Amino acid sequence: MADVKQVTPSRKKGLFAKFLDMVEVVGNKLPHPVTIFVLFSVIVAIVSAITAKAGLSVTFTTYDKAEGIIEKTVTAVSLLNADGIRYMFSKAVANFTGFAPLGTVLVAMLGVGVAEGTGLIQALLRKLVLSTPKRLITAVVVFAGVMSNVASDAGYVVLVPLGAIVFLSFGRHPLAGLAAAFAGVSGGFSANLLIGTVDPLLGGISTEAAKMLDPGYLVSPAANWYFMMVSTFLITIVGTWITEKIVEPRLGEYKGDEKVDLHDLTAAEKKGLSAALISFVLFIAAIALMVVPANGILRNPADGTIMGHSPFMDGLVPIIMLFFLVPGIAYGIFAGTIKNDKDVASSMGKAMASMGGYLVLAFVAAQFVAYFSYTNLGTILAVKGADFLRSTGMTGFPLIIGFILVSAFINLFIGSASAKWAIMAPIFVPMLMRLGYSPEFTQVAYRIGDSTTNIISPLMSYFAVIIAFAQKYDKETGIGTLISTMVPYSMVFLLGWTILLVIWTVLGLPLGPGAGMYLPM
Repeated sequence: MADVKQVTPSRKKGLFAKFLDMVEVVGNKLPHPVTIFVLFSVIVAIVSAITAKAGLSVTFTTYDKAEGIIEKTVTAVSLLNADGIRYMFSKAVANFTGFAPLGTVLVAMLGVGVAEGTGLIQALLRKLVLSTPKRLITAVVVFAGVMSNVASDAGYVVLVPLGAIVFLSFGRHPLAGLAAAFAGVSGGFSANLLIGTVDPLLGGISTEAAKMLDPGYLVSPAANWYFMMVSTFLITIVGTWITEKIVEPRLGEYKGDEKVDLHDLTAAEKKGLSAALISFVLFIAAIALMVVPANGILRNPADGTIMGHSPFMDGLVPIIMLFFLVPGIAYGIFAGTIKNDKDVASSMGKAMASMGGYLVLAFVAAQFVAYFSYTNLGTILAVKGADFLRSTGMTGFPLIIGFILVSAFINLFIGSASAKWAIMAPIFVPMLMRLGYSPEFTQVAYRIGDSTTNIISPLMSYFAVIIAFAQKYDKETGIGTLISTMVPYSMVFLLGWTILLVIWTVLGLPLGPGAGMYLPM
């Protein structure tokens, strides 16, 4: 196994390192990721036909936005009958164009392409390298990843590839930087110092589930805020330690072709950076004028809110594009790297050209994710898992830990946090309320499991995106490489976060403003 990197030439590998090597070798001996997703799709089709023939179904209580809490029966649907075959042919294009990461990545890359093509990103990175202590950069990357989830999926598109470039700038392995950013963005998805887009979504579902026992109960969007603020520092510290003590030593020295030029900034580049900063401040001010005032045009016109479905939140992707595009153009004009509009269009075109491999991967990944949803296999797995935990009769800490583990397992098959919670909340919120636990506590336990296995699930929408980013630095990167790199984060995040919740419970601390762990007697 000449392609497997040693931690050090003189030190014998431990069992965990050997396990990770085995995961990587086995995973990478599989076909190309495109072929793997095709095979996954075939497997889903065969399993769906078998389960549909057997009449596999589940009945459960769930939350529907229009009807509230309802009882629902879901049956396995075959992809290999007439309807299923018609679906596969007729929805292939819609599955691709409706694939959540596709538009996000391509639109954002228009702006990133200009910022990169004009030299802005390279100049900023050189500035960062020359002014930031090396010992802090890992923590900065992980922390920025965690904080990025306040802007929904932006971190996947911006911070994950940027983490690789930052590490490369410091002479470190770019895949370690990519892993650190990915761990923060996705593994720490629920943690944040601010209230994010997912908080009101989950709080609404928890409220409806709690009303099954207490019609007046309300779970606020800030219900888990205190716990998630502390979790931000936990994930940053743990993610930094894993990157520097496990992931980076295992990857070894980077010997690829990608390089970052670290010469001092020229007078033209300094002038360009000043222009980029001024244009950036003006852009942020313009966005703030449309968001901050109570009657801001990017607020929800119905109720004046910002979070949820407001023009601001729904328009984050084009805002992110402009976030890079405006300073990129300003930099290019004053640094002399943009002569006319053709240069801007050329940079955008080059950015799109570099995404060809991703588009192929996205097409087959989109079909696989859509097939899994169409066949109802994910929902059936979720309900069966929840029923199994409920049937064990566990109480206290064993029940909470079991609930976190079941949530983490189900997350491997259903990526959407709200879709899983709509199934699980009506089961577990009333169940744990009867044991004296608050809906806020059940919700926070769910969020731990929901976050920690994102980074090792091929069903996670952005998994294919991350593989495409990684292949820029190592063309041999496959599913095995990515999963073996991310497994330490997933395992330690799950353990550390669960321990934090146990400590929080023992100390009896509030989870958020007015949100305790136990129901009033």
